[in-house]
Amino acid sequence: MIKTTIYSVALGTIILSSGAIATPVINPTFTPTSSNVSNNAVQIVASNINTAGLEQSVFNQINNYRASQGLANLTRNSAIDNQARIHSQNMANGKVTFGHTGFSERIQAIGISYRAAGENVAYNQGYTAPAKTAVEGWLKSPGHLANIKGNYNQTGIGVASNSQGEIYFTQIFLR
Repeated sequence: MIKTTIYSVALGTIILSSGAIATPVINPTFTPTSSNVSNNAVQIVASNINTAGLEQSVFNQINNYRASQGLANLTRNSAIDNQARIHSQNMANGKVTFGHTGFSERIQAIGISYRAAGENVAYNQGYTAPAKTAVEGWLKSPGHLANIKGNYNQTGIGVASNSQGEIYFTQIFLR
């Protein structure tokens, strides 16, 4: 029997979801209201999206945290990155709801043998440092932190944004 644990946390206009799962799970969708976000902040964020830079920032922050805890660094894998990017883009454009829909299919599509897999997702809007905001939210949440500190050795990160200035993050962990 596979134990599934999903945590969703709303922190202002950052939404988080994590799962150490081997089967797909659907999380309820939570949409922040635009009244919580300055229009200027959204326009600034939407016009300056550097998804590759945000992905690298998440990767560096996660490995820096792991190192501070005496854990081995994760290795970034392009096949995992690709699946994480597809999922973030699908959430950003509304093809799938925010959460872990299709997790098993993503893991299988990576084409790497694995013993354990986990996934953290987040989205935020209106922050000048969206990657830092997502990682800080994950570090404050027990489910996300469990994945970050988990016995994994490979990771992939995907970031996508939409015309509303929402930035979606997916990090997949494998061992």
